[in-house]
Amino acid sequence: MAVNQDTLWERFLSPIILSLIDQEKLREFNETMDWEAECDRFRNPDLIYPDYYSTQNFHGIEGGYLNGSAATSYDPITQYALPPNETWVRQGLIDSIVGKPRRILDLGCGTGSTTLMLKQRFPDAEVIGLDLSPYMLVMADYKANKANVDIQWLHGMAEQTGLADQSFDLVTASLLFHETPPQVTQSILHESFRLLQGGGQVLILDGNQTTIREANWLTEVFEEPYIKAYANGSVDAWMGTASFEAVRTTQWWWLHQITQGIKPLSVGKSAVWESQSQESFPDEIASQGVPVPAV
Repeated sequence: MAVNQDTLWERFLSPIILSLIDQEKLREFNETMDWEAECDRFRNPDLIYPDYYSTQNFHGIEGGYLNGSAATSYDPITQYALPPNETWVRQGLIDSIVGKPRRILDLGCGTGSTTLMLKQRFPDAEVIGLDLSPYMLVMADYKANKANVDIQWLHGMAEQTGLADQSFDLVTASLLFHETPPQVTQSILHESFRLLQGGGQVLILDGNQTTIREANWLTEVFEEPYIKAYANGSVDAWMGTASFEAVRTTQWWWLHQITQGIKPLSVGKSAVWESQSQESFPDEIASQGVPVPAV
């Protein structure tokens, strides 16, 4: 599929952003990487790419994320595409985490930027990053090794992970939902609910749906095939449909939003958490290690 040349990115922003990036360095890195050999370390041979992913361009990249160039250029471009500051934006999700999760799953992890922050915040936790692109996982693993952190990377679909029921305390997704059709987004939330233990938390960082609806030009910045459908929906409502409780969305730096929800304790066994503020709650609650939902 040819790249759409009418987006704000292609017409105006691309020349500016690309002038700030060391393109020669990226080209050298891309050319020296044996992508197929590296991807084979992560590639799931049984995975069949869904059409919504394999037949679309994302961020104006022909072929989407299934190539080395996309994986190499993602971080250098994203640092300028998430105002006011990429780290500040991602930190909002990290700061919204309740308690101390011991097993964390980051869905649609991409190059692992949020995944690394999760591991650095909770060094004793088991952290897993899952993505549909083995190329992105190669970059994520490269970054993890450089940061000297131990993270497991899985090649798979966020809506059908194949992981065990009630096996995580925290499930996160950053900048994923605007790149999936609404029906897939809802499937991802249902899968997150299945994966969480009772009392577990789900956190979603993405574009501010209200802002995008009110400033329609934002849908034309990049070539994003599903962003209008995302903006016209409601993550809150989708979470409610997936049976999450204590659902709350917070506007974050105007352009972004953070949505959180809790899986009810009555649905599954109690999550294994260590609340950072247990001493402020009754002993019978604190002794269970159960996170107290934000309200």
